[in-house]
Amino acid sequence: MVSFALHGIGVSGGIAIGRAQLVSHATLEVAHYTLAAHQVAAEIERFAAAVADVHSELEGLRASLTGGENPGEFAAFLDVHSMILGDPTLAEVPKQIIADKRCNAEWALTLQIGALTSQFEQIDDAYLRERKADVVQVGERVLKRLMGRPGALPAPRAEEQTILVAHDLSPADVIQFKQHRYAGFITDLGGITSHTAIVARSLNVPAVVATHHARQLIREGEMLIIDGGHHVVIVNPDRAVLAEYRLRQEEFGLARQKLRRLKSKPAQTIDGIRVHLYANIELPEDIEPALANGAEGVGLFRSEFLFLNRPGLPGEEEQFEAFRKVAHGMQGRPVTIRTLDLGADKELAGLEGLTRVAPNPALGLRAVRFCLAEPKLFQTQLRAILRASHYGSVRILIPMLASAAEIEQTLAMVARAKQSLGEQGIPFDPNVQVGGMIEIPAAVIAIGAFLRRLDFLSIGTNDLIQYTLAVDRSDQSVSHLYDPLHPAVVKLVAAAIGAAARARVPLAVCGEMAGDVQLTRLLLGLGLRDFSMHPSHLLQVKQSVLKTDVAAIAPLVERIRRADDPARIAELVAQLNA
Repeated sequence: MVSFALHGIGVSGGIAIGRAQLVSHATLEVAHYTLAAHQVAAEIERFAAAVADVHSELEGLRASLTGGENPGEFAAFLDVHSMILGDPTLAEVPKQIIADKRCNAEWALTLQIGALTSQFEQIDDAYLRERKADVVQVGERVLKRLMGRPGALPAPRAEEQTILVAHDLSPADVIQFKQHRYAGFITDLGGITSHTAIVARSLNVPAVVATHHARQLIREGEMLIIDGGHHVVIVNPDRAVLAEYRLRQEEFGLARQKLRRLKSKPAQTIDGIRVHLYANIELPEDIEPALANGAEGVGLFRSEFLFLNRPGLPGEEEQFEAFRKVAHGMQGRPVTIRTLDLGADKELAGLEGLTRVAPNPALGLRAVRFCLAEPKLFQTQLRAILRASHYGSVRILIPMLASAAEIEQTLAMVARAKQSLGEQGIPFDPNVQVGGMIEIPAAVIAIGAFLRRLDFLSIGTNDLIQYTLAVDRSDQSVSHLYDPLHPAVVKLVAAAIGAAARARVPLAVCGEMAGDVQLTRLLLGLGLRDFSMHPSHLLQVKQSVLKTDVAAIAPLVERIRRADDPARIAELVAQLNA
């Protein structure tokens, strides 16, 4: 057997070793045949029955999510798939195609899936563009039912570890990992922000996606190694490689057990500097893993996730309940809620009829610009956040601010929301803090205006890197240019941290740089004291903090800050972590 490696995107770290188990890809195997006129009604009924059966499957999966060990987001993902399945574009349009073209139900559904995914591919926003995968996954579930195949994943082999190899997997599929205990999975499709990736990280299941051809190249039963941390899959490894990875796997498991002991230990450097580690969350249910990993609070609640994957907009009461649940659940710990980071291109998120966007939404009407252009929507959210502030330590974070004028307009909107609540006698914290995100180079250059007007700042490194380097990291043709260690990025982050420290204004980093343990010491050396990240990264970053002597690394960090060659910076960062 030939040994070879496949590269993709490691969406969940760790090492998995096991035999390949291939999963059928229904949309590639659909037959097309023409019906007689008298067969059309029965075929439409067959399609409707398949949709109803899949509804029952999803409800059954949701009902199985009981007990405290299941992250609440699983149920949310299943709800999203149920909503997609109930949407007329998927549940009704294929019936019309069957009637018009007199074709079999499988072919009609495949045509409609293709039409819907083409529409998604026109969306500029990376998160929403990846939602086409949810449509395909729901459609495939119905296809498999029509073709007489089970909706559940095949049971893993009892005698050894099993790694699933698929063209794609849905969140509903990945949730079954809890029951069947697969070692990991590999897919041709997928991305870092897909729902499947999020569930994989929640379950700590090693996974590599976007391998492009794994499903075609890997054969049933072949030995596989998934190295999620290095984004690689090794097929048919030789004895030496297999032995090495078994040792790495054992060491990885022991290291993870040791990390759990750090949960309640304060994050403090060797030389006595106290550091605060917060969690980024998307839904109220995410507070459970945040607390389980020792988060000192929520540094970023991405409120737009309440708006996505639904037919309409959430009202004030629904938003208030979500925010109140998080504020109450964090038991007095600080909760920073970011206002809508949406663009008007996101009509599929229930924003139909609102202000439209220019052809390039990354540079158009998004985030705070969109909110200021839609004051009614903004007021609704601000009122909900302010009401939640009565139930915990809540702060408001405004995304993508670029000028003093935007800050003043935003603060005026907050004051207006406070006034309306006061007039109605609705309780809220009148001293709620308002902060701004540093995501645009202009915000760093003109940071004085931010420091004078706002209570705190948070650097969103994902967008700061994108706008500094003019690189869309979701575009595979240029994503290799996306570099957090580009000298311009390092200098901007250092400048923002330094200015905030001199002004004694709290500043955090909430982008992916905060959760990258390879960058922890660099950020500490630059003066960062507040980090916010995905809950799964908290303990690793804490471990790095505990092992760092900030005074000792200061000279090397200064060399990094002054360097102007990315390769040299990477070398110095490697020395920093040695």
